[in-house]
Amino acid sequence: MNCMEDDILSKKNSISEIEKVGITRISSNIQDNIEYYNKLFNVKNNFDLLYRTFYIGDKLACIYFIDGFTKDDVLERVMEFFYELKPEDVPDNGHDMSKMKIPYGETDLLKEEKQIVKNLMSGVVIMFVDGYDLAFGIDCRQYPARSVTEPEKNKSMRGSRDGFVETLVFNTALVRRRIRDVDLTMEMLEVGTASKTDIAVCYMGNRVDKQLLTNIKNRIKNIKVDSLTMNQESIAECLYKKVWINPFPKFKYSERPDATAAALLEGNIVILVDNSPSAMILPASVFDIIEEADDYYFPPITGTYLRLSRFIINICALLVTPTWLLMVNNHQFMPTWLEFTLPKDVINIPLILQFLILELAIDGLRLAALNTPSMLSTPLSVIAALVIGDFAVGSGWFNSEAMLYMAFVALANYTQPSFELGYALKFMRIIILVLTSIFGLGGYIGGIIFTVGAIAMNKTLSGKSYIYPLLPFNAKKFLKRFFRFSINSVSNNKQ
Repeated sequence: MNCMEDDILSKKNSISEIEKVGITRISSNIQDNIEYYNKLFNVKNNFDLLYRTFYIGDKLACIYFIDGFTKDDVLERVMEFFYELKPEDVPDNGHDMSKMKIPYGETDLLKEEKQIVKNLMSGVVIMFVDGYDLAFGIDCRQYPARSVTEPEKNKSMRGSRDGFVETLVFNTALVRRRIRDVDLTMEMLEVGTASKTDIAVCYMGNRVDKQLLTNIKNRIKNIKVDSLTMNQESIAECLYKKVWINPFPKFKYSERPDATAAALLEGNIVILVDNSPSAMILPASVFDIIEEADDYYFPPITGTYLRLSRFIINICALLVTPTWLLMVNNHQFMPTWLEFTLPKDVINIPLILQFLILELAIDGLRLAALNTPSMLSTPLSVIAALVIGDFAVGSGWFNSEAMLYMAFVALANYTQPSFELGYALKFMRIIILVLTSIFGLGGYIGGIIFTVGAIAMNKTLSGKSYIYPLLPFNAKKFLKRFFRFSINSVSNNKQ
């Protein structure tokens, strides 16, 4: 530890000595630049941060780059061009050099140390040339990235098979491919003192809510964090700083470029974060979050059926277990034609405890599935089905009816694409279950009122109603939320 501290102190002292000489940023003497930036970038100890010196005509040049971020073939061709330049071909100033003698399109002039550090750490090649009091940024970087394939989440039965990846520039290109309009704007912002994470705020200039856009950009610029450790979740918590007691999501997330492009055309704002394979769409109401791409990839009657089915199934997933528990505990509420649903076996454990244990067990199975190696997923699934499905009922821990209804709930959670909304409905279902078990019919009604209130009193990031166009009521737009009309009718629905 002492050796490390000595190295850090010696490095700081060396840089301080250089600063006393006046080489605080960029000097026209390349030897001073090399000495200063070699210490600043800690080139000696960073195996992947490389530098190389060569001549451009009769001027000594030096480049810094990060191995793994650079297109080697492009950099090689640029250097071959420099090797062929004669002394009389090299301009006397850096601006002419940048415009006429650097054979690459993405070139920038850097005049401050802060710019140089940011660009180098982002993968840009930095070049110093003797006699120039500025640096050149040659953007021939190439980030490691997976292929643009259909995301595991937000799959579509029909439609495009591409999806967002972890590279920001790829994601913006996927959106621009679908919207070829000059009004599509993508502003680049930066968040995090250490991570310096790139964030793209995307919007249609002629359709977006200008006041909301200004508010969002100001909030992002005022975020003071060291790094965005959880990418978009970190951004979401910084944008919405109120108490997150209400579990219903304030944002819609999508890994599909087509759905993101559609949201932009509707006047929404999209936030893309580098290293994140999903887009954050805002403002978003509960109706926006439930929507899926398949609603629009099928004819209107089929899309309407899929949409209504999703609404009905989600409501059933919320109420089926509390309703059954209410009727079992209060036989007077059980219609005669539903008496066959009553438990046939002895109830060894109270039904409320069975449901709570199964709620927890389903989440345990979900987590286990996420962490199970693919080669073991099939045998472990069979084991889990046998142990939990057959042996758990046979041992008397659970009644088969409770297992059946919880199985329906588990499957119904996957009928809509939002994990956040699924867990919000899960929390509400547990509250209704507990209240029904304790207070009977009054608890059941109170739980439903509480759930409706939690949804109705929620607000979008713009401060507007979470259940618009139901509140305030707009009949035309309300019908569009449930019934799919012609795809040619462009919705200008804004939250």
